[in-house]
Amino acid sequence: MAKNPPTGDNARKGAVKKRSQVLNPKTKLYVKRDAETGRFMDVKTTGGKFKGVRKEK
Repeated sequence: MAKNPPTGDNARKGAVKKRSQVLNPKTKLYVKRDAETGRFMDVKTTGGKFKGVRKEK
């Protein structure tokens, strides 16, 4: 059975909490959103999705 790598190796275990992402249809870029307040926080300018952040439907 495989073992998890040691702690402190800067690797995330699981998803980012209290965050979600949604695709902006006008710019075709993903926007990160705070799940508690609903405010938009950041835009992924390089294209693609945010790593470890869940998607909204």
